[in-house]
Amino acid sequence: MTQTTKAYRVTAFDRPPELKEMPLEPLDADQVRVKIHASALNFADTLMCTGTYQDTPTPPFTLGLELAGEVVALGKDVTALKIGQRVAVFSGQGGLATYGNFAASRCVPIPDGLGYDAAAALQIAYGTSHMALSYKARLMPGERLVVTGAAGGVGLTAVEIGKRMGAEVIAIARGADKLAVAQKAGADYLIDAEADDIRDQIKALGGADVVYDAVSGDLYEACFRATNPDGRILLIGFAGGGLPQIKPNHMLVKNITVIGFYWGAYLGFKAEPFLASLSQLFDWAARGEITPHISNRVPLSQVDDAMDMIRSRQATGKVIVTP
Repeated sequence: MTQTTKAYRVTAFDRPPELKEMPLEPLDADQVRVKIHASALNFADTLMCTGTYQDTPTPPFTLGLELAGEVVALGKDVTALKIGQRVAVFSGQGGLATYGNFAASRCVPIPDGLGYDAAAALQIAYGTSHMALSYKARLMPGERLVVTGAAGGVGLTAVEIGKRMGAEVIAIARGADKLAVAQKAGADYLIDAEADDIRDQIKALGGADVVYDAVSGDLYEACFRATNPDGRILLIGFAGGGLPQIKPNHMLVKNITVIGFYWGAYLGFKAEPFLASLSQLFDWAARGEITPHISNRVPLSQVDDAMDMIRSRQATGKVIVTP
């Protein structure tokens, strides 16, 4: 059995991460050992290097939030998985390595027809949008979905999944080039984020039934004012820099629900809908109904370069690190 792993380790927040050869810890009873074939990078990985991400572990730890690979060993209490099974893992850490030990409860089987790269790439971005729209907002076919930051990594998946769920999608993004990207992903209507009449444009299209807001600030206000009675607003992030001004009196009068959503937390307190959502996404991806955009593939030996791509926002899609 494999006894060592190469791993990209944070040993202290005041020192850069290092690629190290290190011994593997013994398996806990509820863990599996995974030979890692692909790990997808996220901006959160760059924040974890300096301890500024909200879920940063205490050093030392191995970077890499989402991965896919092959089960090579089982803890004594694991019965739902088997040796040789292909799995994806939202691990929170440990993905940037050749091998790792992970809780069996975090492993989702990868269906035939779906590659390791795609399984690693779609977990966080697609998982966030699918669970937010289906489980939290209960988006229904024929409803009108407004997506802010619609050309960003997460916003673009909301456009794609919203269309897959039968919604009419209004994409808000900055500039013609970004709007063209959202249109290619399936957006029915396009609104430039620089426009000064966003509320009026949404209202002219019939108003919003669901708003997927990853930007906040002034965009939140415009979308709120254009939300139909009984509408739902998902707070996904605050990329615009400002926090939304929640107005409970207006929420009450219009019967609007404002929903906070943090995808990664669900594994800690309600794993069933989280894992069911990933299984649904893997099924769609295996059938070619959704396709994660992978812009770069980098070997583990060049992981420093891959991290620089994320920091400088050079990548236009997911960056995959392959051992």
